[in-house]
Amino acid sequence: MKLENEFTVNSPIERVWEAMLDLEEVTPCLPGAQLTEQVGDEYRGTMTIKMGPITQKYNGTVSIEETDPESHRAVIKAEGKDQRGQGMASATITSTLSEDGGDSTHVRVETDMHLSGRVAQFGRGVHRDVASKVMGQFADCLERKL
Repeated sequence: MKLENEFTVNSPIERVWEAMLDLEEVTPCLPGAQLTEQVGDEYRGTMTIKMGPITQKYNGTVSIEETDPESHRAVIKAEGKDQRGQGMASATITSTLSEDGGDSTHVRVETDMHLSGRVAQFGRGVHRDVASKVMGQFADCLERKL
């Protein structure tokens, strides 16, 4: 499933770029996400997601797969397995930043997500709603941090 989200941060593009590449700095802005350790270029952590009446907690990894400083484009890969063995989730998240006039930065996030288990039973509309809500909270937190 492909999801697209966009938001604007009132901070210069270079500052937003630095923050987006610092997973330890931005992870606390992602509701339900927590990093537990770093092993080389990969981080281990947990992600808790609530969809409808179902809450699932995933243990997994996240890493920056590629960066392009010229175009301010980064690709992050995240994979996790439900703690109770009831499903898996993986996502390839591509973020592209562009100047939005003055000291504002436009952020476009494209997520290619694959879900299995109980949360996969919900339709695209529910997944999109949850992703939009999470991304809105992420954007607000990032704005406060910067």
